[in-house]
Amino acid sequence: MKNPKFDFKDITIVPETISRITSRKEVSPYNELMYLPVMVSPMDTVVDEKNYHLFEDNLIPVCMPRGHKDYPGTFKSISLDEFETYVEWYVGNENFGDVRILVDIANGHIEKLHKLCQKFVINRKNRNHVLMVGNVANPKTYRELAKIGVDYVRVGIGGGSGCLTSANTGVHFPMASLIHECFQYKKKGGYKTKIVADGGFRNYDDIIKAIMLGADYVMLGGILNKCLESCSTTKLFGISLSENLSKYIWNNHKWLRKNLKKSFRGMSTKEVQKKWGREILKTSEGISKTNPVEYTLGQWTENFKDYLKSAMSYTNSKTLDEFRNSEFVFITQNSLNRFNK
Repeated sequence: MKNPKFDFKDITIVPETISRITSRKEVSPYNELMYLPVMVSPMDTVVDEKNYHLFEDNLIPVCMPRGHKDYPGTFKSISLDEFETYVEWYVGNENFGDVRILVDIANGHIEKLHKLCQKFVINRKNRNHVLMVGNVANPKTYRELAKIGVDYVRVGIGGGSGCLTSANTGVHFPMASLIHECFQYKKKGGYKTKIVADGGFRNYDDIIKAIMLGADYVMLGGILNKCLESCSTTKLFGISLSENLSKYIWNNHKWLRKNLKKSFRGMSTKEVQKKWGREILKTSEGISKTNPVEYTLGQWTENFKDYLKSAMSYTNSKTLDEFRNSEFVFITQNSLNRFNK
């Protein structure tokens, strides 16, 4: 087999021969915009108008689910048809205010999308008209969108915990290889287009490896759904709890914590299609399930920062850009079993 593709569990990060970093305090886990390199997925069991500011308070940028209006600093998710309207009516208008758009479609390989992206980039008068598109599962497609001048590209199809696309269609590109090859195109072409790795992250190490391989952001859904503050209603033994009662139980009754649950669903489920008002429902490519509440958003964020800074200190990386040039090696299953607890 020529050039086999790999996933996160197939590799480990190699420490620098000698690291000059003596403390994690010397390391910055923030990018040039002073955000953490993770992003909230536009999922309606993760984020809504009531809690989006909590993620921003933790320096995590937010993509709002479709159907929500503009909120300061967030990406507004729209369909391909809605994007066409933006391109035709707004982008060339100098008086049209700042806008951050996510064209939220499953197949970012569609020619119509690429042509609309070209119009958007050529006609925009305001650099604060920011465009994110996706999803794509071919490094060459990232390159084509980067040539156009798209600001962000979501990469990854079928890997998310709420997604059945790859399982049912066979369409997929292993995420670790996808990020790595997109990053090679980015460096070679000198492109500014951000790589947003989307779907299938199970733990901190997956996220950290994705950043090391070249992701500017890692988009998270299921992981953030497990936060106490996610917008999905918290339930105890199947009974819906208010936000205040959920917090009270979390803070005062540790023995009950393990029984707190959240509903989670992919955004192509029939439930979501009905919510969007579709009369004819398409075949679902997503699943609905229940997740345990495992942490608060603040706890998860602090842990992530500490683990990321630790990995960066091992590799003598004071900045995220330095970390993306770290060395990695391929490992055997026995090697993985040694530490994969």
